[in-house]
Amino acid sequence: MLRTTDRRRSRLLAAAAVLPLLAGLAACSSASADGDSDTDLQAAAKKAGLEVNTTANQDRIHTTKDDAAIALLPAAAKDKDTFTVAVSAYTAPLAFLADDEKTPIGNEPDIAQLVADALGKKLVLQVTAWEDWPLALSSGKVDAVISNVTVTEERKETIDFSSYRNDQLGWLVTTKNTNVPAKITEPADVAGLTVAVGSGTNQEKILLAWDKQNQAAGLKPVKIEYYQNDADTILALQSGRIDASFGPNATAAYKAAVDPDTFKVIGTLNGGWPDKAQIAVGTKKGSELAPAVTAALNHAFDDGSYAKVLERWGLTAESIEKSETNPPGLPKQS
Repeated sequence: MLRTTDRRRSRLLAAAAVLPLLAGLAACSSASADGDSDTDLQAAAKKAGLEVNTTANQDRIHTTKDDAAIALLPAAAKDKDTFTVAVSAYTAPLAFLADDEKTPIGNEPDIAQLVADALGKKLVLQVTAWEDWPLALSSGKVDAVISNVTVTEERKETIDFSSYRNDQLGWLVTTKNTNVPAKITEPADVAGLTVAVGSGTNQEKILLAWDKQNQAAGLKPVKIEYYQNDADTILALQSGRIDASFGPNATAAYKAAVDPDTFKVIGTLNGGWPDKAQIAVGTKKGSELAPAVTAALNHAFDDGSYAKVLERWGLTAESIEKSETNPPGLPKQS
């Protein structure tokens, strides 16, 4: 069982998902035993340009009430004092649990705070497993979901969207791996590599398409590996069992920023390749909340609080210029 110090350390380096980053960390080791204190790791993150705070006292970035956004709220929502948002607390910097092991923190909770502020509501965050948020949304258990959800045409049949970030994927490798190219920008660059992806994800679809294209051109096939969680993926990456991990750039860039001696990102592309995709706040279709949420986001865009949130979590490169209600989504798969 991890001691308190170890739990804090693991959260700093991607919410326990990157626990293998800390060389020599044993299940019951202490900071004094391995020489890496929480202060050391906080300093490393700060040096990388990230002000990482893993406590429950987040001192979140706020915006002001926006009368124009509030005016767009449907009657039922105007009478409520709270704005309840589902977040999936799985990995930094998107959403993960603070040191108290119950408070969700990260970019997605911070975006939720901005929306609630602009709408004049008290934010209530509800930690929800990824597979459970659609039911929570459709049943009215939550008002919205903010959990790195990509806009797709299929999802738009039951969900309204308010965009707030580009959907970027990244190729994460270790700095010591000489088997990978300097950059991954096209299918030929991954020929012959062993790559980990999540099953049923956009990145799996892209990798399969790239591999098919490579094999048709007579190039070596990609060996695709699937792991149950990010911790297993990172361990496989560090041990050399895989050459690269292909997943959300938000999490890849965070790992590389916090531990640049171990990890680096050698390429990014939009998650909708060859189309474009965006990440958005999801509200129930027909709830009429989306226009108000979109206006709330644009209020945060205009006053700079949105930019501050993305900067806080190292996601500035994924920013967009304005929020749109139901922007074009990824096409349905045939």
